[in-house]
Amino acid sequence: MILRPSAWIFQTELLFPPLNSTTNNRSKATTVVCGLRSCKNKKPPSMVISKESVQVIHALKLAKNSEEKLNQVLKSKLLRLLKPDVLIVLAELHRQNQLHLSLKVLEFIISDEEAGYDKLLLPLYSDTILLLGKNKMIEKAEEMFYEVVEKGLKPDTRLFNEMIGVYLQVGNTEKAMEVYRSMKASGCLPDALTFTILIRNLMNNGENELVETLKKESFDYVNKPDKFVQKVQLKNPKKRHINLVI
Repeated sequence: MILRPSAWIFQTELLFPPLNSTTNNRSKATTVVCGLRSCKNKKPPSMVISKESVQVIHALKLAKNSEEKLNQVLKSKLLRLLKPDVLIVLAELHRQNQLHLSLKVLEFIISDEEAGYDKLLLPLYSDTILLLGKNKMIEKAEEMFYEVVEKGLKPDTRLFNEMIGVYLQVGNTEKAMEVYRSMKASGCLPDALTFTILIRNLMNNGENELVETLKKESFDYVNKPDKFVQKVQLKNPKKRHINLVI
């Protein structure tokens, strides 16, 4: 059963109480990826796909219409790959927007406890929520966010940003604001990207009161807040890292 957003937000606040207010581990916007950023269909420069990885991707795509064949490929081919190659396979499936295959590979990674993917699970969940948002799979994204909480992982700024992005992809600013409030209540610090995507989308919707509230709150979290607020209000900034939802 998929819980409503308010349910998993409540659970997040219970499981992860606020951090000490003196903590100040602010993330820089350049290191956080959000669901509303422009996603060009290019491989990252450092990602080199091995011949074995290409063969596995091809086999997965051939088998995707049969769960039985797909499971065979996962067990017989993906299992043989080195850990970095498995991650590259997943990244390439994301790049190609192969949603079903991406979910199956992520499920395989999560189930492979001996491979030691534990420290990578949070960014992998974030990547997948990004992909679900692009495909307007809102309930599945909610389910995956709660799965993170159930596993005892503490959602970080990027994960919250991706979930905010999921809701903004479908114009649901109310739910996006719920996630923002939950982020702060859990002790996770919003960053410049959090405020950018919220303020610009709320500006588009004419929700000026909320915009002003967020501008004021951004002063507690971003560097050079005056300059940041001026930049975020620009309708056509020269360098854009996000696509606004209209």
